[in-house]
Amino acid sequence: MRERAARLERQPDDLPLAERRSNIHSGDRTHPEQAAVRETKTMSLFRQSTPTSFSAEEVSSASLASRRALLKMGCACCFALAAPYALADAMTPEVERHLAAAKQAAGTDLEALLVLGRSADPNFKAPTPDLAKLIALSAPPPGKAFDNLYFVGGKWVSAWALTTSDGIILFDAMNNDDDAERTIEQGLKTLGLDPSHVKTIIVTHGHGDHYGGAGHFARKYGSRVVLSETDWTMMETKLEFDHPLWGRPPKRDVGVADGGKVRLGDATVDILITPGHTMGTISPIFEVRSGSQKHRALLWGGTAFNFGRNPDRLQAYVDATARAREIARQQGVDVFISNHSGYDGSVEKLAALASGGANPFVLGAATVERALTVMNECAQAVLTSWKA
Repeated sequence: MRERAARLERQPDDLPLAERRSNIHSGDRTHPEQAAVRETKTMSLFRQSTPTSFSAEEVSSASLASRRALLKMGCACCFALAAPYALADAMTPEVERHLAAAKQAAGTDLEALLVLGRSADPNFKAPTPDLAKLIALSAPPPGKAFDNLYFVGGKWVSAWALTTSDGIILFDAMNNDDDAERTIEQGLKTLGLDPSHVKTIIVTHGHGDHYGGAGHFARKYGSRVVLSETDWTMMETKLEFDHPLWGRPPKRDVGVADGGKVRLGDATVDILITPGHTMGTISPIFEVRSGSQKHRALLWGGTAFNFGRNPDRLQAYVDATARAREIARQQGVDVFISNHSGYDGSVEKLAALASGGANPFVLGAATVERALTVMNECAQAVLTSWKA
């Protein structure tokens, strides 16, 4: 796969979007016609032979479109990280105000997020990603961030494993079966974890670098696949992005809505929908532990503004970051991670953690709020620039 990746060419840069909503069925794939249901239902049927305590809030679905419309272009969720951050001199005062607020909030520890403000430059043109090269990057060593949270991702795109008393919840599954087997599965084994214990995969959003390897776990271990109802619909009707290096979208399984919960064993994951990167992006909130200390962690599910010049979509991002900041404040969230290590510095933090000392993943509630402020102000700067 990795040798073949180097030979494939990028596809044309075409970004039509699909933001249509529908209700989502449970894992039985019967598609009953009814209004959205937001009540919690305990899952009782599993493909694996041993029962688990997995449950998730689900919503029922209308009939599905007969065929997917796959876009023939290559896109990376986070290629913005490679772009230079240089803004034009002629900025409106309001744009400059938002960018200054973002820079102040970033300080010296959150500067990676400032790259989002690059699109406020009217002359900026997003670079075309070389997905083959990104996928081919050597994966860093897997690592333990907390007693119950492990990094098992690649250099470019991340995957996280949350251990519970009844198995593992995997956050995202990288690009394809090869990533799932060589990076995630082998990473779990290296850390002393059993890949067959992956009972649940929460895919943060419907882009191939996050769902591409989910099918491997579903087929091999019977893992349940969880996405938002909105992104299930997008994936089944009109993919925002597609690429031959990405695995096929998983078959519709468990749909969740904002405010829902996914439970497995002694772990509960709160589902926070943060529209923008996709309109159904999930930013899960959950508890992590380090010895006797407990922390609240937020995994931001989709960071880059990779949806073209779409003011309504960017406004949704502005609103989502503001709402998430308030929820993080209320819950005392003090850990902020990403599904792309370029944003959260997870690879470097794992290396530092191995050397001993304080856990660098514990940022503190104030820093988590600053991170959300940086993204919010950058989004407002770009939106203001578009309207100027």
